[in-house]
Amino acid sequence: MSEASTHQPQAATPANELLEALGTTISPDLLVQALTHRSFSHEHPGVPNYERLEFLGDAVLEFVSTETLFTIHPDMSEGQLAKMRAKAVSEDALSAIAKTKLKVSPYILLGRGEAEQGGAEKNSILCDIVESLIGATFLEHGIDEARKVIHRLIDDTLAEVATEGPALDWKTSLTVKAHGMGKPEPVYHMEVSGPEYAQIFTARVTLGEDSKQVIGVGKGSSKRKAQLAAAEAAWKALDARGK
Repeated sequence: MSEASTHQPQAATPANELLEALGTTISPDLLVQALTHRSFSHEHPGVPNYERLEFLGDAVLEFVSTETLFTIHPDMSEGQLAKMRAKAVSEDALSAIAKTKLKVSPYILLGRGEAEQGGAEKNSILCDIVESLIGATFLEHGIDEARKVIHRLIDDTLAEVATEGPALDWKTSLTVKAHGMGKPEPVYHMEVSGPEYAQIFTARVTLGEDSKQVIGVGKGSSKRKAQLAAAEAAWKALDARGK
């Protein structure tokens, strides 16, 4: 990608490999917008960023993934379908697609500070980029082309999550397992460490508020991620006891 001008930044069309991986065409200006983080826009006033496209793409992705799951799993309940969809379009799942299928990191336009902090490898930004590219596809070509792109990107993820069982929702699965073993409700005890811009959350799970026995520990970049990791560890610990 060519170096941006200081007056009216323009980036060359990203390498053909990105569009080939996406499986569609997007006009150069719209593609650049889909790859432009707000930190770049703040440094270059007037340059549009991907946030509106991401908002649109998120809605299109949710619709197509819902449509797909509804069709291929006619016997599943609403709750099961919702858990599968949430896992398939989660930040972790979409950022993995950005890294492995699209290899999009070199093409993201970031402000200097965000670039220095490794923004091109942050899961939150990579997830947003996948959604913004879907939004751009929908805007330019309509729902049929967007549907093709989404299937290309997430069909294998949708198939994988259908086999994951407890992993679809570790917190709910842990609660169900604890109750089934006659134990109290899981309780998550949180700690936060690290600088404000790179906080690390640690969750420790006990069974019951007053229990001192920690059965699972998890760390993550958010409270939710830490709790899910802790719930997974706790579920596996209880499962091993049950065997």
